[in-house]
Amino acid sequence: MDACAGGAQPSRMESAGGIEAVIFDWAGTTVDHGCMAPLAAFREVFRRRGVEVSTAAARGPMGTHKRTHLERMCALPEVAAAWRARFGTAPGPADVDAMFAEFVPLQLSVLRAHAEPVPGCVAAVAALRARGLRIGSTTGFTRAMMDVLAPEASRRGFAPDVIVTADEVRRARPWPDMCLRNVMELGASSVAACVKVDDTLAGIEEGLRAGMWTVGVVMTGNEVGLTEAELAARSPEERARLRAEGYARLRGAGAHVVIDGIAELPAVIDALGSRSSSGTPESVPQRARAA
Repeated sequence: MDACAGGAQPSRMESAGGIEAVIFDWAGTTVDHGCMAPLAAFREVFRRRGVEVSTAAARGPMGTHKRTHLERMCALPEVAAAWRARFGTAPGPADVDAMFAEFVPLQLSVLRAHAEPVPGCVAAVAALRARGLRIGSTTGFTRAMMDVLAPEASRRGFAPDVIVTADEVRRARPWPDMCLRNVMELGASSVAACVKVDDTLAGIEEGLRAGMWTVGVVMTGNEVGLTEAELAARSPEERARLRAEGYARLRGAGAHVVIDGIAELPAVIDALGSRSSSGTPESVPQRARAA
């Protein structure tokens, strides 16, 4: 694991209970290795309009509410230029609304096929529960989407105590609202007693804004963006490059700790628990987080 640079230590935490809850993201963090289900649907809604978007453009806003994701894709210079070349004008709110209306059934149709927990997920969550921790989750998916995905994931062994979706709060990621609702529903004593685990930049910012410890996940998530089989097929040199780039981006987003996958999480939680007895996440200097 990658701890805070320079050995920066938080100062005293008001809660004496240590870490009480872990709040996970879904696609790319706990299920759907590589965060593949949203990617295909985002690209398809543009393709249907004769606009080809790159994988990088489709992945950039990952973790946000899916309508916001489409809106941010449309604002990217390369996407706006391709749209202008096709339609003669930049995409507007009505275009985003129409694409989101098409995106929803596309996303619903593929979620069952992307509900497999990532390697180590089920064992890691069991280990956290054995430590007495409560398990929450936030997602850029809507409740209708989670009504499809969550039962499938549960049958495969991953079932958090709480699920808060992007359409159930006033402000979705990168705002802290979903995390804060988890705190209330999980009954945690403070935000500093919670750890947010996510594979996206928006999800790390969500946790930081909520005042939580944040753990970035690289190799199973959006920053690498490969299925387990695709990743295994890459050369060791290519995997090392992708890993280094992903670590750098999540560190730059401010993650307190960055790991390959959540199989490593129980040991991380133990380490954060020992830190939390004498510190709070927000007291870690931003420059130390990003180093």
